[in-house]
Amino acid sequence: IPLPLSVSDPSAPQEGPGPVACLADGPPITSASLDTLIQNLVPTADYYPEKAYVFTFLLSARLFIPPPELLARVCELCIKQQQLDQSPLDTAKVRKFGPKILQLLTEWTETFPTDFRDEKMVGHLKDIIHRIPYDKSIVKVSLNASSISDKLVAFKTKPPPIQKDMLSICNDPYTLAQQLTHVELEHLSHIGPEEFVQAFVQKDPLDGTQPCFGDQKKKTTNLEAYVRWFNRLCYLVATEICMPAKKKQRATVIEFFIDVARECFNIGNFNSLMAIISGMNMSPVSRLKKTWGKAKTAKFFILEHQMDPTGNFYNYRTALRGAAHRSQTANSNRERIVIPFFSLLIKDIYFLNEGCANRLPNGHVNFEKFVELARQVGEFMTWKQVECPFEVDRAILHYLHTAPIFSEDGLYLASYESESPENQVEKDRWKALRSNVLGKT
Repeated sequence: IPLPLSVSDPSAPQEGPGPVACLADGPPITSASLDTLIQNLVPTADYYPEKAYVFTFLLSARLFIPPPELLARVCELCIKQQQLDQSPLDTAKVRKFGPKILQLLTEWTETFPTDFRDEKMVGHLKDIIHRIPYDKSIVKVSLNASSISDKLVAFKTKPPPIQKDMLSICNDPYTLAQQLTHVELEHLSHIGPEEFVQAFVQKDPLDGTQPCFGDQKKKTTNLEAYVRWFNRLCYLVATEICMPAKKKQRATVIEFFIDVARECFNIGNFNSLMAIISGMNMSPVSRLKKTWGKAKTAKFFILEHQMDPTGNFYNYRTALRGAAHRSQTANSNRERIVIPFFSLLIKDIYFLNEGCANRLPNGHVNFEKFVELARQVGEFMTWKQVECPFEVDRAILHYLHTAPIFSEDGLYLASYESESPENQVEKDRWKALRSNVLGKT
């Protein structure tokens, strides 16, 4: 997790081969020019930036300069400061500098691998590496990064036969909560920190229409796929509840998902928890008053209270802090699991962007803002690296990904068929839905 930076705050870039600020001793940096921040990123024979600074700047710099241009600037500074274009090279000087630039490039390729899908990035990387007469293994890292797929890992098993409903696949709430955690962590593992910054610059953080630089395609594919998964789980829960014809069966499904949600809470899987609660609160489900009357719902209201949006989700944020503390002191992967309510995390980042300017009136980068951004994203990066400790059940996973779900109209139609409309508005809607369905048959 990125820590607060200890950086002095130079007002302008200085001449000379060394860093323009001491990253170990001065007060925390609040702002600096972009040139100064780039200079502070570049190592020398006797200097290497703090790891927190590297992450914070590489994460936020793309708001001001495309990654290929940033790497080109870094390479130019390295060549100039270390005189790598001179012949013969100062071997003693390069021997001290080489491992440090390799360390910086390694951190870059490992933390932001999708940056190196760009041919210009790979070209700049190879150029600087070939000027350093030492370890060339980092080139392999970058080339592997350039071929990373955006798509989730497919489950390579023969699909089981299609079942009617979730309870015929899995009737144990804890087992289903475990498999939901598998899906969540699989999605999280594919989301890179740069996707947050790409969403960070959008007017609507999940709108997906405005590129970051010119016509460069915005790379938030995995982030958007994760949001789609959340929506699918909401609709899957609502479908499973509305589908049974008998009231007692519907009540049983409600009680089952309440127990699944409770197990998700205990595991630390807050994203699935919120998706289940949201699905159960969809209007086609919540209007089934006779069905809810048959169900034991005390535990549901406790869970709703935990995820209550009042006070900017105060109860949830308290529970999240508790899970984060447990993760930090955990002795097993089971206790390390923290899966945040993802849409709220995106909104937090969005409002951080809206509430704070990227640049100050003097033109300096508002670095204090990006330290906070790096803190939030860095915490997420720590959580997503946890290996899921639960055994995989491929039949359940297949059902979660492929089971048919009702559209909103389909949910309302099923809901009205289960419990008749109670007022004129519902009667008119039911009539319109039935007419629409009959018209298509």
